[in-house]
Amino acid sequence: MREKPTSTTLTTMLGTPIMDAGGRVRGRIKDLAVGTGADAGKVAGLVIKSRNGSELVNATEVCPTPSGALELRPHAALRQLQGDENFILLRQDLLDRQIIDVHGRKVVRVNDVDLQWFPCNGVEDLRVREVEVGLRGAVRRLLQGAIPKGAIDSLARHFPARVIPWEFVDMIEVDPARRVKLNIEHERLAQLHPSDIADILEDLAPAEREAILTTLDEEVAAEALEEVEPKLQKSMMESLDSEVAAGIVEEMDPSAAADLLAELRDSQSEAILEEMDPEERQEVEELLEFREDSAAGRMTTQYVAVLRTATVGDSINALRDFEGDIEAVTGIYLVDESEVLQGVVPLARIVLALPGTRIEVLAEPRFISCEADAHQQQVAELFDKYNLRALPVVDSAGKLVGVVEADHVIAFLRQGR
Repeated sequence: MREKPTSTTLTTMLGTPIMDAGGRVRGRIKDLAVGTGADAGKVAGLVIKSRNGSELVNATEVCPTPSGALELRPHAALRQLQGDENFILLRQDLLDRQIIDVHGRKVVRVNDVDLQWFPCNGVEDLRVREVEVGLRGAVRRLLQGAIPKGAIDSLARHFPARVIPWEFVDMIEVDPARRVKLNIEHERLAQLHPSDIADILEDLAPAEREAILTTLDEEVAAEALEEVEPKLQKSMMESLDSEVAAGIVEEMDPSAAADLLAELRDSQSEAILEEMDPEERQEVEELLEFREDSAAGRMTTQYVAVLRTATVGDSINALRDFEGDIEAVTGIYLVDESEVLQGVVPLARIVLALPGTRIEVLAEPRFISCEADAHQQQVAELFDKYNLRALPVVDSAGKLVGVVEADHVIAFLRQGR
C-alpha cells in the first residue's frame, strides 16, 4: 500500500486490465464514474468492459499491482451498469466536451482528466484533481495506444500544463433528462458578472446555450441576455419554450424586453407576452407601440418619481420601494399631480440632505428632457452635448413617460458601427 497520494490520468487508466486474485483478467477499464453533490470529484466506481457487458465496481474495491494492472480485492462485487445512476461518466460525459471554466470565465474543451489515489483506512480512494485543457492532455490522447504508457507520460511532460481545478469546473449538459439527474445547478456560473456570462454564452453551440439559460436563475439569465448581441439574443430566445422565455423577459429592463420581442416573429412574441404577468406585459406592450429608433423606443419605464411637494425622507422611501435596477438610478424626477415633469434631483444631493428637506429645493435649476418621438440620434447628441447620465422622456403634454439611460445610448451606437 502506498503511503503518499499517487497521480494518474483518465487516458492512462482507460484500457487498464482488471484481474481477480487468481490473476485472471475480468475485463478492462472503459470509463470512470464520478459522484456529484456531496461526493463531487470522488470516483464512485470503475466501469469495466467484460464478457457480461458493462459492469461497475467500487474504486475502493481494487488495488494497483506492480505490473500496472488493477486487482480486485477479496469479495469485491461487480454489478451491471444500469445507465441511470447519479454520477458523471468521465469518458462519456466529459472527455472532448466543452466545459465552463468558472474561474477563468471562459469556455474550454476537455483533453484529459488528472486523478489521484489517496490512502484511506487501509484502501485507496480515487479522486478527480484537475481537468486538462491544454497540449499536454491532447498529446497524451493522440499517442494513446501508439507507444507504451510510460513513454507517453514522459513525452507529455515536455508540454506545459493547462489545467482547471475540479472545483472550478461547471459541466454543460445538453440532454434535459441527464441534466436534471446530475443535478448540476451552475451556482458558481450565476455568481459571475452578466457580461462574463454573456461572453460564455456567445462561445457555445445553440443547444448548450439553451441548457445554460434554463438552469440559471431567471433574473441572472435576463441580465446576461441583455449583454448579448441582438442577433444572438433573438436566436437564443427562439430556442426557448414560450413559458421559459416569458420568465426571463419579465426580469429584463422593459426597454430591452421590447426591443427583443420586436425582433421575434409576431406569433412567438405574442405567445411570450401571453405567458407574462399582466403588469410586466402592459409595460412592454406600451413600449412596443413606439418606433425602435425613437427616444420612447430606447427608454425604460423603470424610474423613481415623486411629487414636487415631497421631502427627502419621502424620496428615500420611494428609492427603497423601487423594484427596478437600483444601480441604474442617477436621480429622482419631480412631477406634479398630472405627472408633468417639474424637475430632476441628482441622487448625491438627496443622500447629503436632511430627511425633512423639501425635495424641490434640491432640484437642478435647469434640466434637459426630450419628447417621446425624438430620433435616437438626437438623443445621442443631447447626451454628448450636456454630458448626461440619464435623459427624461415626456409626451406632448409634458408628462414623464420614461427615461433613456446612458447604456441605452451606448447600445444603439455600438449597433451602428
